[in-house]
Amino acid sequence: MARRLFFVDEVRGERAELEGEDARHLRRVLRAEVGQRFEISDNRELYLAEIDGFGKDLISFRVLERLDRPGFPVPITLAAALIKFDHFEWILEKAAELGVDTVVPLATVRTERGLDLAAQKRSPRWRRILLEASQQSRRARLPILGQTAHLEEILPVDAEHRLFLEENSSQAAPLVDVLSARGIPASAALLVGPEGGWVESERALATASGWTPVSLGPQVLRAETAALAALAVLTSMYLRCRM
Repeated sequence: MARRLFFVDEVRGERAELEGEDARHLRRVLRAEVGQRFEISDNRELYLAEIDGFGKDLISFRVLERLDRPGFPVPITLAAALIKFDHFEWILEKAAELGVDTVVPLATVRTERGLDLAAQKRSPRWRRILLEASQQSRRARLPILGQTAHLEEILPVDAEHRLFLEENSSQAAPLVDVLSARGIPASAALLVGPEGGWVESERALATASGWTPVSLGPQVLRAETAALAALAVLTSMYLRCRM
């Protein structure tokens, strides 16, 4: 059985501490005991550590060794249009599991009014979702949650592959074909539109800025389905070509 992973603030002198909600969960729900071993990460390095003591809402670890778990081979930035928050949070969770490096909430022409302002108050909750998904999927580094941006602010992002999902399959090549033709990049960025799709001015702006329209086929997908389907294709293609 795979060991559980937890993120700690720092590892200093072969010591680390887990505090707060995660510490309470580990002790009270998982019934952790002194001597049990877990993986811990300081968001830079991954370690094998064992519990050597408890405090109030705190668990103390002794580091045993540094572990090697390579990260995802291509850093991916996902700029996803804000949609109903329960659906957007599902995107966050699954994007973390799929190895996305950075997630940027995106305000578009068709984004429901007020979501961009409300998103600012959701940032602590969204970081917690990314943390929990990262621990569950045992990735050594947390995804970055970017500030909510408008389309014109995200378009200059520095990435070798810059792709935007186009719901009209007659106006875009299949994503798999585009990736097969281009090979493995040093970095990638993916734009996913809102419910109702892009407006023509947004399409024109993205294309003029060097982004390539790509399609997932003729079916009309929900925004969250499209985001995760495209990420699954990206990650599987990149991993396959690295093997």
